[in-house]
Amino acid sequence: MAWSLPETFTFRGQAVRYGTLGSADKPAIVLLHGTPFSSIVWRRIAPHLIAHRQVFYFDLLGYGRSEMRAGQDVSLAMQGLVFAALLKHWRLARPDVLAHDFGGCTALRAHLLHACEYRSLTLIDPVAIAPWGSPFVHHVREHEAAFAGLPPYIHAAILPAYIAGAAHRPLVADDLRFYVDPWLGALGQPAFYRQIAQMDQRYTDEIEPHLSEIHCPVEILWGEEDRWIPVERGRELASRIPKATLRCVPSAGHLVQEDAPEAIVAALLGFLAPTG
Repeated sequence: MAWSLPETFTFRGQAVRYGTLGSADKPAIVLLHGTPFSSIVWRRIAPHLIAHRQVFYFDLLGYGRSEMRAGQDVSLAMQGLVFAALLKHWRLARPDVLAHDFGGCTALRAHLLHACEYRSLTLIDPVAIAPWGSPFVHHVREHEAAFAGLPPYIHAAILPAYIAGAAHRPLVADDLRFYVDPWLGALGQPAFYRQIAQMDQRYTDEIEPHLSEIHCPVEILWGEEDRWIPVERGRELASRIPKATLRCVPSAGHLVQEDAPEAIVAALLGFLAPTG
């Protein structure tokens, strides 16, 4: 399907792009992507949800089509604040939430630190339990300026190799381009290294002691072949959240949306409570 983010929400003078699908007379579900992706990661998932929910989606601040600028705070702390503000803007008091990777931490922070309530929470390979971050991430964090100033052709060679490692199956060129293109050019290249430089374990450390306080239904999906965050982290997370269920997805890596989108749809539709 064609993917568009026609609406703009302004947060502290910065543009956050978003879109909606489906009918407003249905309960809401909000989709949160992770890093280094954008909301287009949901393009194969969202069409199957609109028969049951009105779908809300957006690009995290500093990602995709949302604003990128020098000196921008795109940390997980900021993303949690942006998400809480978006829920108020949308007037969504208790939506279902589907969140992947950094989006998972964003949703958890909004719930545990900013009093956002959810009808249900589905997490896909989320960043939630320390330690996290690949060797590449740790190296870039120490040398952000050097990487941001790479010749564009070197950056354009590194980026696809890094992103492709998130999937278990090879990504076809068109799908890979969806994820690479926002990080190219005079704005995109420094923004890519900026968001890595601001990855800090303290943002998950802040919420880990509160995971047992989550009171909405929680389902966790995890790619069995995830090379970015091992499935053992998913088992640990499920043990800390009351009554959370863990579903391991075979033949899927960190980017389950590309490896097994049908598994996400099936699990989600089976998990969502009937709307009456």
